[in-house]
Amino acid sequence: MTLTNWLLTALGGIAVVYLAILGVALLRARREQPSLAPATPTRAGVATGFVTNFFDTLGIGSFATTTSIFRQWRLVPDEMIPGTLNVGHAIPAIVQAMIFIRIVPVDGRTLSLMIGSAVAGAWTGADIVARWPRRRVQTGMGAALIAAATLMILALLGLVPGGGSALALHDGRLILGVAGNFVLGALMTLGIGLYAPCMILVSLLGLNPTSAFPIMMGSCAFLMPVASARFIQAGRFHPRISVGLLLGGIPAVLFAAFVVKSLPLTAVRYLVVVVVLYTAVNLLRAARRERDGELVLAAGVDSVTIDIGNSREIPL
Repeated sequence: MTLTNWLLTALGGIAVVYLAILGVALLRARREQPSLAPATPTRAGVATGFVTNFFDTLGIGSFATTTSIFRQWRLVPDEMIPGTLNVGHAIPAIVQAMIFIRIVPVDGRTLSLMIGSAVAGAWTGADIVARWPRRRVQTGMGAALIAAATLMILALLGLVPGGGSALALHDGRLILGVAGNFVLGALMTLGIGLYAPCMILVSLLGLNPTSAFPIMMGSCAFLMPVASARFIQAGRFHPRISVGLLLGGIPAVLFAAFVVKSLPLTAVRYLVVVVVLYTAVNLLRAARRERDGELVLAAGVDSVTIDIGNSREIPL
């Protein structure tokens, strides 16, 4: 069996285990809060999953666009966005990886090592992010989205290398690729997508840009279930929206990969940049409001003045 076939077999096993973990978590949530019917997907979640995973398969990325939708329609509390992104998009990402690992040529050793480093980064990052308070999540996601938008702009303007023709990395470049993907895996748990930065990473290292697809999709497919297990354990995800993303995402991936295959997406990418920057600014503003509120509470109030003709201070 080739290394690629081993990866595909491992992905199938991970999908089964992950669905079992998610199923148990949903059943537990249903027992604890039966009125919420947490295993029932929302229509907004299904629609979001279909749209974002459709464009994700064509190379736009899903995390930034999904975060923007969540924030615009207030579907998910800010502190639960990173977990919901990873939990809901994990299975569609596995489907994408199975398709692209099979059809796009890339060196098996390079692919395996970069996927492994991304998983290690996600394991480390999810453990940290799952314990963050709301304000820190808002600040981190805002900064991450600005970084993602910057990378998208650089790629759109052709200000990053277009890549080479290599299908494998060796020696120092392989070490750089592995280290870079570790960092990107950790950042994914914060809500920054892997696609744009991974595309730039492999291009800088001289790989054929097409080879970025199995690397970035394979990395996401392996790391997202790992990160999601952490978020599920901590209860930091929205069950109904997550199930909606999963159910809407799978048919979208298949439709995009086998029916549409490609689209002229330049205008869409520019629109995504605008939306992502707008969302990032709103997240940072929300984090600032949270901080100001915390400062007021920390300062405390010793008395309040009531105007009854002659002002008096009434101690609290």
